[in-house]
Amino acid sequence: MQCTMLKAKLHQARVTHAELEYEGSCAIDGDLMDMAGILEYEQIQIYNIDNGERFETYAIRGEAGSKIISVNGAAAHKAQPGHRVIICAYASYSSAELINFKPSLIYMDEGNAVKGTSNAIPVQVA
Repeated sequence: MQCTMLKAKLHQARVTHAELEYEGSCAIDGDLMDMAGILEYEQIQIYNIDNGERFETYAIRGEAGSKIISVNGAAAHKAQPGHRVIICAYASYSSAELINFKPSLIYMDEGNAVKGTSNAIPVQVA
């Protein structure tokens, strides 16, 4: 049995650029991609906290250490510089792989510096 699971998440990253005329994709700081385990050209989902938009694109490597999060092409209509976004990558895992499965969760500050990491989302309380 295969199950699609959250593989990686960049939580509350800030959009630094929205480039309408650039070939579609989302450029992500290469260091952040490596930390999260997001591969270049991997399909990603982006959830815009500030306007509720949810869209799909693919990741491209941005300059390492630049803190860039650039939403490009048609998706630039869905996010603007300064918007807070959640960038997620998903993958399919077999039952055997799920035994030790843990996602890579990266929590960002307002300057796109990493403020924490985890491999589990806290239990939500009522």
